[in-house]
Amino acid sequence: MQADVMIIGGGIAGLQAAIQLGRYDRNVIVIDQGSGRSTLCREYRNLLGWPNGVSGVELRQAGRRHAQQYNVHFIDKKVTEVQKEPEGFNARTSDGQSYRGKKLLLATGVTDANPFPELEPCFGMSVYICPDCDGYEVKGRNTLILGSGNAGARMAHEIAPWTDQLTYVNHGDQALAVNEKKKLSDAGIRLYEGNIECVDVDGDQFAGATLSGGAALRAEKAFIAFPGNIVHSELGKQLGVERLENHHILAHYRTKMTNVPDVWAAGDIGVHSEQVSIAMGDGTQAAVWIQRSLLQDD
Repeated sequence: MQADVMIIGGGIAGLQAAIQLGRYDRNVIVIDQGSGRSTLCREYRNLLGWPNGVSGVELRQAGRRHAQQYNVHFIDKKVTEVQKEPEGFNARTSDGQSYRGKKLLLATGVTDANPFPELEPCFGMSVYICPDCDGYEVKGRNTLILGSGNAGARMAHEIAPWTDQLTYVNHGDQALAVNEKKKLSDAGIRLYEGNIECVDVDGDQFAGATLSGGAALRAEKAFIAFPGNIVHSELGKQLGVERLENHHILAHYRTKMTNVPDVWAAGDIGVHSEQVSIAMGDGTQAAVWIQRSLLQDD
């Protein structure tokens, strides 16, 4: 089977691109392993039309139903290898099957570093990752920053304008410099240094954290900020796609095409702002230019 467009990654950016390409009456396949940020967030509250919030799972399900109206075909598998061929691209999945497309869109996203998976039921409800998306949610609330080193300190400074009840727990062995500690103190941010023994959650509600020394910190809300996020751009690397040192893919600001002809990138895999609305825009933008490329071929 050779599609006009093969999309690898069925999150928000990939789904939006699939919908747009389906509306161009193109033959589109989306190969998705069913993981990613949008599968974990229980509520997004900063999206037009959803003032009471919408979950990532609900958005993904709605996106699939929408795309399927235009005969977009979904394949629930993990792609392990991509190769350039004379007439397009060949993607091989973990079960050994191959799928082909004339044009390729990479929308494989990012996995956030999180040493405490028990926090996942709280994502978007009482534990957050993106300060731009959810700083508002901790307004005036007792909040912990669970992080490590400078990554956690940066998050603490970004959240400080929202609450004067803010504590940064520097987990792990990434020590903070004396001047960084002073900056935190000057901003009114309390600092604890030492490993987190366990986190306390009740369903989707965060309640606090206990440090290895026995200190129990109670809180209503939390942000996590650990270094080591995984940018899933390995398939792009196989094709020679240009990446930054942090492995995000460079794409043209207007077309979203990479340095490799007929390969586009959209969503958090690119130089991103971690916003669902931007991922949607990326997906649509890439689809528009993929369509123009197909028209030129035709």
